[in-house]
Amino acid sequence: MTAATPVRRPRMRVAVAAAIVLALAVAVWTARGTAQYPGTADPRNPGPEGAQAVARVLADQGVDVTIARSADAFEQATVDRDTTVVVTDTHQLAPSTLARLRDHTAAAGRVVLVEPGHALLQEIDPGLGSLPVPADEDDGVAARCADGVAGVGLDGLTLAVDQATSYAGDGCFPTEDGALVRPVDGLVLFGAGEALTNDQVTRADNAAVALRLLGHDERLVWYVPDAADAVGDDAVTLGSLVPDWIGPGLWVLALSGVALVLWRFRRLGPLSTEPLPVVVRAVETARSRGRMYRRSGDRAHAARALRTATRADLAGRLRLDRGAPAAAVAAAAAHQLGTPVEDIAPLLDDEQTPPASDQDLVRLAQDLAQLRREVRRS
Repeated sequence: MTAATPVRRPRMRVAVAAAIVLALAVAVWTARGTAQYPGTADPRNPGPEGAQAVARVLADQGVDVTIARSADAFEQATVDRDTTVVVTDTHQLAPSTLARLRDHTAAAGRVVLVEPGHALLQEIDPGLGSLPVPADEDDGVAARCADGVAGVGLDGLTLAVDQATSYAGDGCFPTEDGALVRPVDGLVLFGAGEALTNDQVTRADNAAVALRLLGHDERLVWYVPDAADAVGDDAVTLGSLVPDWIGPGLWVLALSGVALVLWRFRRLGPLSTEPLPVVVRAVETARSRGRMYRRSGDRAHAARALRTATRADLAGRLRLDRGAPAAAVAAAAAHQLGTPVEDIAPLLDDEQTPPASDQDLVRLAQDLAQLRREVRRS
């Protein structure tokens, strides 16, 4: 026993190393495939969001699976009554590629569009709506369609996905607002695209639904559209993003504005003059206000009024803003007259002590008037 131990240890090490190398190779290959085909429900994507498992099982069941990744490659594929066409990554379908798709699949057994968006639905049927539906994680959604869809029996099966899209109207796997599988205008809309992914194909009856819907015929053409196939007319414009009622609404708004202008214009007439009951001259108003200040003894208010008027007059003559602060006006006046700013600033500052008597108020008024005359003459 002791002699055999050194022989077994190298063999164990070789086996463990081979297993590690194999695991790393599988991981690298899987990561490579995921990076090369990252699309959701892509038949070559081995990642959780890919659909490589469904494609391989269909091929193992004898279905001839052809993958087309452009409109030209799709048109070269054979499509007849024994062919099922499935289109994943449908948001890459432009109006022109949708028209080419429908022309080429006119004789196909069925055409399955996986989770088409609102813009694509408007191209198929402008009256068709869709709503996102979070499916029940435990129970799923039962088929409840005895006749099936496009010749495929789905009765008795259950779909369970994390997120699905419901299309308005009658179909299989009904929800409150529509159905997850909905035939319309020769197409089959499949709103549970997650049921095809490697991560969720084993939930509920997702695998059976995928195999019956995609593996019913001898051939399966798996079309993965490419945005490069779109033509110039497919470009999104501002007009295609706004609702149809915007144009008529703008016209109604413009006409309402014109009507309002005409209505108000008719009410306008010539200006009417009315005689004033009393005409009071400005000098009388100033004298009356001065008598009111004198009677009330409010010398501080009178001093502020004199300083405010002087600052406004000086600011206008010195090309300053009429609301300039007292310090700025005093500095500009001192520069204009060539005198120290300390001699002018107290005259214009409202923070100075109010005049204590009428004589002080008169002296302040005379000094301010003298300052205005000097600035006017300079």
